Amino acid sequence: MEKIKSLWLDFFESERYENGWWERKKALYHKRKAEIVRIQGNGHIIEKLSDENKTNYRYLFHLSYLIKQHDRFFKEEKVTPYQFQMAEGEIMHHKETPRNTLDDHHTPKLIPHTWRDGENQRFTYDRLAAVKYAERWWNSYNPEFETFAVDCTNYVSQCLLAGGAPMRGAPVREQGWWYQHDNWSFSWSVAHSMRWYLSGSTQGLQGKAVESAEELQPGDIICYDFQGDDRWDHNTIVVAKDANGMPLVNAHTDNSRHRYWSYEDSTAWTPNIKYKFFQIGG
Repeated sequence: MEKIKSLWLDFFESERYENGWWERKKALYHKRKAEIVRIQGNGHIIEKLSDENKTNYRYLFHLSYLIKQHDRFFKEEKVTPYQFQMAEGEIMHHKETPRNTLDDHHTPKLIPHTWRDGENQRFTYDRLAAVKYAERWWNSYNPEFETFAVDCTNYVSQCLLAGGAPMRGAPVREQGWWYQHDNWSFSWSVAHSMRWYLSGSTQGLQGKAVESAEELQPGDIICYDFQGDDRWDHNTIVVAKDANGMPLVNAHTDNSRHRYWSYEDSTAWTPNIKYKFFQIGG
């Protein structure tokens, strides 16, 4: 819708310098020897609530960048929720919609190595299947699974499952990695718990920690601690490599596709950010 596009562009102009993310994004592309060739955006209203004096709107803004890097082109996409209020013909309180970012950091520690099912379970990870799933559902939600306000880890878990990763540990939520109907392990849906599950699992789904993002391949996982306080906030799945051989990732919550792995252009980014890189196997 053109009105929403104009509204978002006004917001973009006012916020781009205040928060510094646009300058970081341009610097990031410069560092990658890439350039933004074209930017396109479209808005879609998802909720309209009216009372006597005002109307509250929620909408999704789908932003896509056509990127040229050396002799290659690729498209980066991101969908972000916004909200505003209309009263007496005036637009007020236009802002990015806040999400619950707590992601249940204070979950109990995972119980190590007390498996009853699939004790010696091994699997061959189908990276192509995991990436195909990540591409299919990057901006939508598989109705076979619960959808969370903070959905990044749930989405990554589904991708891993599509790649053949075996579930185990049910029904104890602090144990293993699993999803059953209306219940699931903490490691399935909580970023902090998945990071530690991948570090500690020695059977079935396992993550081998490596030193650099460059060592990752499509289907591997990156964990993010934005504040650098050892409370892990976010997970992404690698779906491609750019012209420099560096990972491009897909993610949920702010739904993103083919985003550069470092998240330096994110409003959540801080100079204290920590990463954990996992090669997935079993």
